[in-house]
This record gives sequence, C-alpha cells and structure tokens, in this order.
Amino acid sequence: MQILLQPPESDWQSLIQRPASSFHDLEELVKQVFKSVQLNGDKAVNDYTLQFDKVVMDEIKVNEKEIRDSIKKIPAKLRSAIGLAKKNIEIFHSSQTDKMKIIETTKGVKCWRESRPIENVGLYIPSGSAPLFSTVLMLGIPAMIAGCNEIILCTPPGKNGEIHPAILYTASLIGISSIYKAGGIQAIAAMTFGTETIPKTDKIFGPGNQFVTAAKLHAQKFVAIDMPAGPSEVLIIVDKTSRPEFVAADLLSQAEHGIDSQVILLSTDRIIIEKILHEAEIQLNKLPRKEIAQQALVNSKAIILKSIEECIAFSNMYAPEHMILAMKKIKHLTNKIINAGSVFIGNYSCESAGDYASGTNHTLPTNGYARSYSGVSLDSFVKKITFQKVSKKGIQNIGPVIECMAEAEQLHAHKNAVTIRLKTLAND
Repeated sequence: MQILLQPPESDWQSLIQRPASSFHDLEELVKQVFKSVQLNGDKAVNDYTLQFDKVVMDEIKVNEKEIRDSIKKIPAKLRSAIGLAKKNIEIFHSSQTDKMKIIETTKGVKCWRESRPIENVGLYIPSGSAPLFSTVLMLGIPAMIAGCNEIILCTPPGKNGEIHPAILYTASLIGISSIYKAGGIQAIAAMTFGTETIPKTDKIFGPGNQFVTAAKLHAQKFVAIDMPAGPSEVLIIVDKTSRPEFVAADLLSQAEHGIDSQVILLSTDRIIIEKILHEAEIQLNKLPRKEIAQQALVNSKAIILKSIEECIAFSNMYAPEHMILAMKKIKHLTNKIINAGSVFIGNYSCESAGDYASGTNHTLPTNGYARSYSGVSLDSFVKKITFQKVSKKGIQNIGPVIECMAEAEQLHAHKNAVTIRLKTLAND
C-alpha cells in the first residue's frame, strides 16, 4: 500500500478515484448477448454458458432432486451458522415494515401512502471464485418479507454443470425454488427479457464482476436494478486506540474479494499506520487468496491527515461501500458521516459481521454511489403508492387554489374538473 502524508485537499479528488474499470470495451459484447438472448432465448443462454463458462447445459432450471440432495452435502455446523444469520437478517429487515399513517393536510383532505411488493424480482448470485450463498440470504429474505409474488434466482454453474450446494440449500431454506443455471451477461439478459425457461422480471438484484455490472447497467434501459455497483471496497479510520491486527484483518478481508477491490486507510498517526501495514504483511502470507489480495493492495492507499475530522471529510468525499471507525471514542463522529453504504463502529465491529450475520444487508453501493444510493433493504423490494380522499368540505377548501394554479398554467380542463364540482356543491 502506498503511504501519503497530509496531501492537500486540492489533491483529494484524484485520490478518491477507484481502480480504472471502463465498461466501454464491454458495451458491444453486452449488446450482442442481450440481442441474442432476446431473439433466441434458452438456446442463446446455453450457447453463451458454453462459450464463457465452458459448461455444457442440458437443463437450465434446477430440479427438486438437486435441491433436496444439497441439504445432505451441507455440514451441520454450517447449517446452524446459516440459520443464525437468517434469523438476524429477518429480525432487522422485518423492522423496516412501514405502518400506514393517514395525514389530513387540510380539513377534508386526507392523504396516505401504502407499500406494495414488486411482483417479479430476479436475484443474481455470484459463484465464480467464491460461491456467495450469504447473498442469497441478503436478497431473498427481504424479497420474502416484502411479499414479492415471484422470486427467481440465477447463478452460474460449476464446471460439473451443477450449482454449489450451499447456494441451493440457502435458497431452499428461505423458500426460493425457482433457481436457474445461468451466469454473467446471459443471466442478466434472460431476467431482463425472459426466455422459454427463465421468467422475465421487473427488477434485478445482486452483485457481480465487471461483465455482470456492465450487463446490469444496460438492463436499466428495460427493467429496474437495485443499484450500479463495482468492485468491493472499505475505508477504515484509525487512531492510537485501534488494534493493528484487527485493522489489518479487515483490510485483507476486502482485498481478497478481487484484484480490483480497494482499501483505504486513514489516520493522523503514522506509527499506527505502519504497525497495521506490518501486521497486514504477516497475515497476507497465510491467506489462500494471497495473490488476489496482494494485487488489490497495489490499488490501495494509506493516507495520513491532520485531524480525525479531516479523515471524516475525506471519507464523505470518497463515499465508501464499507466504512469502519476502528476507535474507542466515536460518539461525536457518527453524525458527521454523510456518505457511506454501511458503517462499522469500534474495534470489534468487523466488516465481516455485516457481510454475514449481524442482520444488516451486505448488498451496498460501491464506486462512490453511496452519495446517492442506499444499500438493499426491504424498501428495495416494494414500491410506494400514495392515496388521497377529498370530501365535499375538502374540495371546497382547496378547490379555489387548484383553479387558480391550473388557470395560470393554461390547463383549463384541470381547472374545470374542480369548477364543475364546486358548482354542483353550490347548487346543492
């Protein structure tokens, strides 16, 4: 990791840039795959699975026997762990249910808002170098709580043509049975347009590599997506009260995601920075994914700033997916955090807790999108419908205002819709 000493604020904009990931080179490929899937359906999905994943597919949909057999392949300890994570995620997301509140804005004018589930949602679960069965929990549970009518799941098959059993087990545990062996661009295209086997969806969720991200960005022209997303990232602020071995572990937990991941370390204290980087070197050598993490650290920075407040300001400009305040005294800092996907407070709040079992969602905005996007929540799976009920007294109270405004905009039919009612009431 590169160490930077008190860079001027004028340099911050260049420092917050992520590792370059242009989707321009992928644009033509994505358009080609989308067009082919739209025209040729299942055949195109299978052809691209052979081309990209080197897997010959006979059946795209996972059958019931495959799902049943997956349960036998999951150790009891892992089943128990998944069960605890499921419980915590359900508790946290169930608390996000809205209670209807009727507001009388003017005497006789009542307004309220109600939630309705998005009817058909598609969940994309990566399963390349790491089968992310935890993402099944993070996306499937709020979809279930929201009451989505149809929940489908696409995930790439392994070289044996099968889905990782932990993904199948987790999906079955939360009640998802419509599971399809499709990954990458072709899976996103299939969920966008629908094929003979894979249903069309109204909104697509889930993380993925650069091909999946490019595909989701293109899919936005036809369906909704949860958020634009890119490689995983973490920003950690430390001081003398931080535990170097803990922070080093957190840095590496993000770095091992992929070579394009990024970690940012901020402090006012160079000594603690150097201790953390030394500890990171020791831990790095013990990781099975050492080469991946090592390459990610090349794109990462340790920055020494003048004050913790300045660190917060830098973080707000960076807008990290994950932010860790690895310090003892933080109460005065949390209200200054404006842009972040998810925040972890104190020396024992490792980012891995949010990834798996604390209850919050790990599907979060990356690449600076935390400035304008939230992470996935129950709200992501519903839309809000407003209602209003206007009584006779209500239309008499606000009618003249509507008439005045409609006439000023030269929308006379709008005005007449009120006038005709007011005249009727006057005659009555």
